[in-house]
Amino acid sequence: MRIAQLAPLAESVPPKLYGGTERVIAWLVDELVEFGHDVTLFASGDSKTKGKLQAVWPRALRLGRKGADPNAACALLIEAIAERARDFDVIHSHVDWLPLPVLRRTGVPFLTTMHGRLDLLGLPQVMGAFADAPFVSISDDQRRPLPEANWIATIQHGLPKDLFRPSYESGSYLAFLGRLTADKGPEDAMRIARGADAAADGRQDPSRGDGLFQKSPRA
Repeated sequence: MRIAQLAPLAESVPPKLYGGTERVIAWLVDELVEFGHDVTLFASGDSKTKGKLQAVWPRALRLGRKGADPNAACALLIEAIAERARDFDVIHSHVDWLPLPVLRRTGVPFLTTMHGRLDLLGLPQVMGAFADAPFVSISDDQRRPLPEANWIATIQHGLPKDLFRPSYESGSYLAFLGRLTADKGPEDAMRIARGADAAADGRQDPSRGDGLFQKSPRA
């Protein structure tokens, strides 16, 4: 099958530093190639892939030349897939709603995986305008702000099974993969953890929401 994959241009595929979506796209493209599919990745020119790379912007925007207009880069991405749409059996977009006006007019089957949050103002109106466009969620919970969208599947983010090796030895730290932002709820996790720590010292009942940030007498 001839498959086009449209990647965000903020980071390379895979990313040089942070870039969760771009890393998942890299794994997906490489795995599809291993299965024998003919995959073309539309991405920044500093990307690396087992598929065919069509560079639509010289370098990832975040690490590239300062002041570059992201709208200009996105316009080139959309134009590139519009020109080549008939070369593919299916188009898989990872850049949210931007290509939808073009993709729905190509006559080529397409789908969009939504990798981010869906509780933003304006998204219900956009989804209403593209009620027939097929979408994939990365979790069932992600869908809740837009239950009326044309969800065709939930495909959770995955990673190669041999990428990491578990350690069963005891330690004193916990590692997180990813970027902490307010909308991901780290405050809730810290509040619960501090409440549990306080309860262990007999200073606070973790079932209560108040006082969880009280200073320890040892502090």
